[in-house]
Amino acid sequence: MNIHEYQGKAILKSFGVRVQEGIVADTPEQAVEAAKKLKQDYNSDWVVVKAQIHAGGRGKGGGVKLAKNLDEVKERAGQIIGMQLITPQTGPEGKLVSKVLIAQDVYYPGESETKEFYVSVLLDRARGRNIVMYSTEGGMDIEEVAEHTPHLIFKEEIDPKVGLQGFQARKIAFNLGLSGDAFKDMTKFIAALYKAYESTDSSMFEINPVLKTSDNKILAVDAKVNLDDNGLFRHPDYEAMRDVAEEDPMEVEASKSNLNFVKLDGNVGCMVNGAGLAMATMDIIKLAGGEPANFLDVGGTANAQTVKAAFNIILQDPNVKAILINIFGGIVRCDRVAQGVIDAYKELGDIRVPIIVRLQGTNAVEAKKLIDESGLKVYSAILLKEAAALVTKVLED
Repeated sequence: MNIHEYQGKAILKSFGVRVQEGIVADTPEQAVEAAKKLKQDYNSDWVVVKAQIHAGGRGKGGGVKLAKNLDEVKERAGQIIGMQLITPQTGPEGKLVSKVLIAQDVYYPGESETKEFYVSVLLDRARGRNIVMYSTEGGMDIEEVAEHTPHLIFKEEIDPKVGLQGFQARKIAFNLGLSGDAFKDMTKFIAALYKAYESTDSSMFEINPVLKTSDNKILAVDAKVNLDDNGLFRHPDYEAMRDVAEEDPMEVEASKSNLNFVKLDGNVGCMVNGAGLAMATMDIIKLAGGEPANFLDVGGTANAQTVKAAFNIILQDPNVKAILINIFGGIVRCDRVAQGVIDAYKELGDIRVPIIVRLQGTNAVEAKKLIDESGLKVYSAILLKEAAALVTKVLED
C-alpha cells in the first residue's frame, strides 16, 4: 500500500528520523495558515508547496513550487490543488491533486554547503535479504544514476539474524563522504530509518533526497513509503492512511470482494484461481495473439458471488474484447464454478464480449456439459491449448 509523503514523514518522525517539517492543506486558505505556523514554530520565511499524489517526479510536472511570502503560498497552492499532475510515473492521464504539503525551507545559508543524498531500504528478492541502497547523487532519478554512473550506487546487505549493525551505518556515512557532526548524524539517521522500515512491515522506504543542511544536520526532505499489504492487520493505524482516490477504481472494487486484481493494457480479460495459473494464462493469451487486460485471481474457493464480482470488474474495461476463465478445480468443484458463471452471466444481462471457459479438475466433464447446454454465448474447453485456440478464434472474428 502506497501512502503520501506527509504520511510517510509522520511515520519516520515517530521512529526518531529527522524530517523536513510540514503541514498538509486541502485549500489555498489552509495553506496560508500552515505557512504562518511554520514561520512561528520553525522560523521558516520561505516554504515549499508540494503536491501530494502517489507518484514521483512531481517537480518535473509543476507539482513542487517555492513560495517566498504568504501571497505566493496562496497563489502556488491554488495552482497546484485541483490540477491534473502529469509526471513520468503517472502516465499521460496524470493524477488529480487534492491536497498539498506546506513544508519548511531547509536550504538555508550557513557555514558549510548543503548536500543531497539518496537512501532507500528495501528487500533484495534475489538474495532474500533487506538492503540499504544509497548514493551521493541524491535529488535526481535514481534510474538515471544507475544507467549512467552505476559505480555511484552502493548497497549494504543486512543479515537477518543480527539486523543492521553499527559498523554498517558508519560505513554508509563514510561512503557518502561525510565527517564530523554530519557523519554522526547520518549514522543515527540510517539506524532510525532501518528501524522504521522493519517495525512497520514495509516493502520499501525511499528517501530522495536525504539532505545534509548547512549546519550539518541530516534529514529526510521526501519520503516514498510502500507498506506491505499482508502486514497491515498488525497496523490498523497505518491501514487507515489508505487513500482510495489515488488507486485505480477497478482495483479498489476488487479488493472489496477479496479479489487479487491488477489492471493491464490488453484486450483479453482473465479470471483465474491461483497466482501461478494466472501468470501461465497470461502467457497463453500472448501466445494466442492477444494481450492480457488484467491479472485477476479469484482464489481457491471461487463461487457464484466471486465470479459475478469478477465479471463486473473485467467488463468495466472498454478495451476488453474477450474473457478467458481458467479454473483448476481442486478445492472447489468445477461444476459449481460453471453454475456460478451461468448464474452471473444471466444476472448481469447483456454481455457483448465472447467468454471462453476452461475448467479442469474435479467434475470438469459435468462442468463442460453445463456450459454447453446453457444456451449462452460461452465457449467451453478442457485443455489449455483448446482455450488458446478459442482466444485466437474470437479475436479474429
